[in-house]
Amino acid sequence: MEIPEQISKEIELNGGIDKIIEKLPDENRTAKQSQIYYALSSPLRLKILNLLSIQPLCVCIIQKITKTSPSKLSYHLSILTDNNLIEGKKEASWVTYSLTELGRKYALSNL
Repeated sequence: MEIPEQISKEIELNGGIDKIIEKLPDENRTAKQSQIYYALSSPLRLKILNLLSIQPLCVCIIQKITKTSPSKLSYHLSILTDNNLIEGKKEASWVTYSLTELGRKYALSNL
């Protein structure tokens, strides 16, 4: 296989192909990254993250602002929760959601 000279030099500077492969994240980390990027792939879920970056909110306010049906909102909140981007705290008969540290990182990152 012919490799462009500049690429070949850079590979050698990095210690060879085996060293480049060693620098890759393991399969578990790659799978987790994939799940987080999936969670961030929905405009509605990004809107929820942005809302919660302003302040914690109860489901009824999130629903009112996003104009989303309860079942659809529940689905999207569960994806964000399952990926540790938000957390819900039950208070009496309602749940208040807020960003986790990981969620804050992504909400404020301006990807």
